[in-house]
Amino acid sequence: MKVLFKSRDPEAIAMHELAKSRSEFVFRRLAWLISKATVSLSDINGPRGGVDKRCQVEVQLDREHKVVATSIARDWRGAIDLALARAVRTLVRRRQNIKPNRRVRARSLVWDFAQEPALQEAVDPRVLLMRKMAGA
Repeated sequence: MKVLFKSRDPEAIAMHELAKSRSEFVFRRLAWLISKATVSLSDINGPRGGVDKRCQVEVQLDREHKVVATSIARDWRGAIDLALARAVRTLVRRRQNIKPNRRVRARSLVWDFAQEPALQEAVDPRVLLMRKMAGA
């Protein structure tokens, strides 16, 4: 799993190592499923302050499937943790909702065991002849 980091804000760039280590820790059990994770940090209002730190986590599963989770918080750490938690929750939920392609029914597991000729009791040819004559 590769973790990419994107940001233009100088304060957010300082959070690069934290974002990388947190995402590796959070996705540690799902790393076999994820090919790439991208963490993007941005400051919505700029230097004005307030609840404006935005973190977007995009997790690429394979070529056509991806999960995107976004969060807004007062500080960078809170935004990173919340977005990563949302991404993991979504991944786990999707993984649990996947239904198997092939369904095995209980009836198909019961096999009809017909006796094979080699396994049947050997009958004396004289007994067969007697049965034929008695029936005729």
